[in-house]
Amino acid sequence: MWRVRRELAVFKILGALACAGLAVDWWVQDDVRGVILAVPAAVLIGGMGLRDLVVPVRLAADESGITVVHGFAGKRHVPWEAIWDVKVDVRRRWGLRSEILEIDTGDHLHIFSPHELGAPPTEVAAALRRRGT
Repeated sequence: MWRVRRELAVFKILGALACAGLAVDWWVQDDVRGVILAVPAAVLIGGMGLRDLVVPVRLAADESGITVVHGFAGKRHVPWEAIWDVKVDVRRRWGLRSEILEIDTGDHLHIFSPHELGAPPTEVAAALRRRGT
């Protein structure tokens, strides 16, 4: 079972509170443009932080297969036989290296970032390959 790190959820909630504070400040100053920018940012970042707190586990594996979670309640169990491929997409851009875990089930491609897994995707992919064989 891989879960979102709590620190990231807390930082998202704090960011949403900061945006909400800016929105209130700009509302008092009669800066409509600032409010129009800050309110959606507070809602979006707050929703992402809330999702991290409510649904911290995005990917879990057991003897029967994997369970993937997308959104707040979109849970799906995939048996090992239905998994076509597990790979890590590695990209290098502007001197930075990024990894994304891709789980292909034929009808769906489940994509997970290191932040959603709380671990490097290469380690998670290796664990899934060992478990699935």
